[in-house]
This record gives sequence, structure tokens and C-alpha cells, in this order.
Amino acid sequence: MAVTSDTSDHQKGYWLYLIPGMVGFVTIVMLPFVMNLALSFTTWKGIGIPKFAGLRNYERLLTDDAFWASLINTLAFVLSMAIIPTALGVFLAALLFDYISSRFSAGLASFFRAGFYLPQILPVSAAGILWGWMLNPFGIVNAILDGIGLHSLTQNWLGNPQLALWSVMVVMVWLQLGYCLVVFMSGLARVDPALQEAAELDGAAWLPRFWTITVPLLKPEIFVVGLTTTIAALKVFAPVFVLTSGGPDNATMVPSYLSYHQFFATNRVGYGAAITTTQMLMTIVIGIIFLRIQAQKTEADR
Repeated sequence: MAVTSDTSDHQKGYWLYLIPGMVGFVTIVMLPFVMNLALSFTTWKGIGIPKFAGLRNYERLLTDDAFWASLINTLAFVLSMAIIPTALGVFLAALLFDYISSRFSAGLASFFRAGFYLPQILPVSAAGILWGWMLNPFGIVNAILDGIGLHSLTQNWLGNPQLALWSVMVVMVWLQLGYCLVVFMSGLARVDPALQEAAELDGAAWLPRFWTITVPLLKPEIFVVGLTTTIAALKVFAPVFVLTSGGPDNATMVPSYLSYHQFFATNRVGYGAAITTTQMLMTIVIGIIFLRIQAQKTEADR
């Protein structure tokens, strides 16, 4: 009985260590969430007393062309921040780990890995300003095209509504690729080298080994990277804010920037809160779908 009592006392003591995290979660996450949810049912200009508006803000969302355009643009950012960097990350990680490291040196592979990861170290604002300089009509991209005799290809990359989204997508691939690469190279470090060696001795080329050994063994890392990068794409804000401010003509508008615009430019706080709430619910639903799929695959592999 004394042992049981001591164990119970120790378990109660462990809960004390959760208090700081719980206080932080309630203060930083739950309280702002509840306030935002409440404001989404009101009309408020940021001063005075909010007026209850029922579902009027959410009804307006259904007919807001800017909101629907921002959702479509979000799909483009999922492609450029999640799908493409994940696919490229797996391929480049395997190339550096299996080929560059073994055929040349581990130091050279580490050099390339650090180079790909460098965009993750840079502040987003600084990277966005640099890319803005490079992509403006008098920037280095157009200068290079002029220098090699391709003047007809020079464009106002961020000022043309037909090109702005594609230009920002290229920047996002550049930003996200290093994160994916580092995670996948860490995953490859836990793979038994004997599997690759045995397949190579059996005469399997690098590409078949990549599809049949590397990709299946990296499924846990692919899931984590896919989930985190998709969530990042759903709430992307800073690169759009720095590069295009949602323009031109809403060509790069995303829900996060649209809600920011409603909050601080038009002072429609209730409507901005409705956009944020809808965006959050979409993120939760997609996160649950990811977790369900992962749970099903885990059960199937057992």
C-alpha cells in the first residue's frame, strides 16, 4: 500500500509540470480563438461595442469572389509548398545520401544539404525583399535574360496578374525545399545500409532502388513533411505580404492576407474573424484527414 501511495503521489507531482504549458496554451491559443470566434458573429470596426450579426459574415463569404479566389490560390500554394518540395526533397535526399555521399564524400553531401537549407535560416521578410528585387522589371532575372539574348522573355514577374502567382510559387518551392530535404536525409540515416548494398549486388540500378527501397522506408517522414507543409500552405501569409500584398488584382490573394486586409485596411473586424475561423476549420479538417490516413496505413502495415 505504501508503494502504491508513493506512486500515486509521484504521478500527481508530474501534473505540476504541465501547468506552465497549459497556461501558455490557454492564454496564447484558446483565449484568442474564442475571442475570434465570438467576433465572427458580430459587426465591429475595432472601436466601440461589437454588434451581434448572427451568420451574416459567413453568408457573405459564400458570395465573396475574393474569398473563393483566395481558396483557389491556396491550392496553388499547397502544390508549391507541400507537393513539389516533398517530391523533390525525397529525390534529392536519396541522391545526396546514396550517390553523392558514397561516390564522392559525406562532406560534399553535407555542403549541398546546407546550401539547400539556407533559405530556412533566412528571415522570410529578407528573402521576400531579395526576391522582389530579383523579379522586378529591372531585376537580375530580366537582366540575365537580356544578357543571353532572350529579351522577348523578360516580364514584370510580380506585376503581371497571369505570372504573379507562378512567380510566388517558384519562391515558395525554393523556401520549402531545404526543410523537406533535411528531414528526409535524417530519415535515410536510420535505414540499414545493408538493404541498399544487397540490392546493388543483385544488379539493381539506383532509380529502381529508390522506388522500391527508399520511398517505402521514408513513409513516416513523408507523412510528417506532407502534414506540416500542407498546414503551412493553408496559413501562408508573410511571403505574400512581402512580395505582392495579394495583388495584382487579387492574383496572389490567400485567406490569411484577406483576413488581415479586412482587419486592418477596411476595419471589418467581424468579417475578418469569419475568414480566419473558416480557415482554421479547414486546417483542422485536413489535419484530421491526414491523421486518419496515417492510422489506417499503420494498421495495414502491422
